[in-house]
Amino acid sequence: MARDGNTIGESLWRGHVPRRAFLEFCTKLMVAAPFGLTLTDRVHAAEVAGELKRARRPSVIWLHFQDCTGCTESLLRTSQPDVGTLIFDLISLDYHETLMAASGEDAERALHEAIASNDGRFVLVVEGSIPRGHGGEYMTVAGKTALHTLQEVGEHAAAIIAIGSCAAWGGIPSAEPNPTDATGVDSVFTKKPIVNIPGCPPNPYTLLATVLEYAVYGKLPALDEKRRPKFAFDQTIHDNCPRRGHFDAGEFAHSFGDEGHRKGYCLYKLGCKGPDTHAACASRHFNEVVGAWPIGIGAPCVGCTEQHVAFRQPMFSLAQIHRARPPDIYPPVEVPQGVAHPVATGLVGLAVGALAGATYVASKHFSVARWSGGSETRTSVPPPGSDEDPKS
Repeated sequence: MARDGNTIGESLWRGHVPRRAFLEFCTKLMVAAPFGLTLTDRVHAAEVAGELKRARRPSVIWLHFQDCTGCTESLLRTSQPDVGTLIFDLISLDYHETLMAASGEDAERALHEAIASNDGRFVLVVEGSIPRGHGGEYMTVAGKTALHTLQEVGEHAAAIIAIGSCAAWGGIPSAEPNPTDATGVDSVFTKKPIVNIPGCPPNPYTLLATVLEYAVYGKLPALDEKRRPKFAFDQTIHDNCPRRGHFDAGEFAHSFGDEGHRKGYCLYKLGCKGPDTHAACASRHFNEVVGAWPIGIGAPCVGCTEQHVAFRQPMFSLAQIHRARPPDIYPPVEVPQGVAHPVATGLVGLAVGALAGATYVASKHFSVARWSGGSETRTSVPPPGSDEDPKS
């Protein structure tokens, strides 16, 4: 259990975690993203590492509802830090039905002890959608519906994180015809601050960054209108996609295995939902494996972080494009031109003609300028052989 005075730094020291590994955790793996760090900003990384070490190790209670445990599986595959360092040193994972050894009454007792020991201070992580149909009877554990358990535990939490698309907005269980009336956490519980981290599964480091920012500063990161952390969902996949250049050049794969697909062309015409999907998959790789995401292996993005896209739109339908022009970081490839009015054209022609005539007159005047004993400035070269020619 997490205790007052039990800081992240003390836990890292007891676990013999090297300083270099912790700095890598704060930079390369983007856990420090909410703190405004860049991948190579080592000076600030050291400062953030110092703040994290002084912070109290946050207590986390993790509940499962209608889910496939994919979000937990993604969390378990972190390598920097490994799962042991993650759940014992960086956070205090005090209840998790998949990872804990206890079961039955012992598990229920562990949950109530974790709540009592950290009342009002722990972060509740919810994985899976909440079934509301028939009063929630589609999911009952220990005689309690998912609705009841969420209300009971959520009342004592400091904040709630809905991990994965199922917990954020219902996910696959909520797809039509949605027989269990599955929905997201914020549709049935609004009494506490709630953060949605959608994805199927989401990047585990987005979760860790959110929890650690709360541990250090006592507040949640800035959220968008859908309660998603802006640092991870402020851009579309299309904005940073490694195939974006092919999109701008009009180079597309038209079928799986064709020449364009083999050359790595844009997958938009194969149903890629990247232009309509806010996520950081292209810039924050899963579990330190570059290319370990759909587009990286040649498959279209399915838009799993967007409620109106994933499991709602046909997989191979064309996505809505919000930015059809090249990114703003490049100079414009064309400049809009207006149509000149005939009067304006005539005035410009008149001005040009007047300027040309004045130039001609001035040139004739200057060509006949003469020397007058040095009292007049020479403005042109005198004709060869003339009296004014210096060589004469």
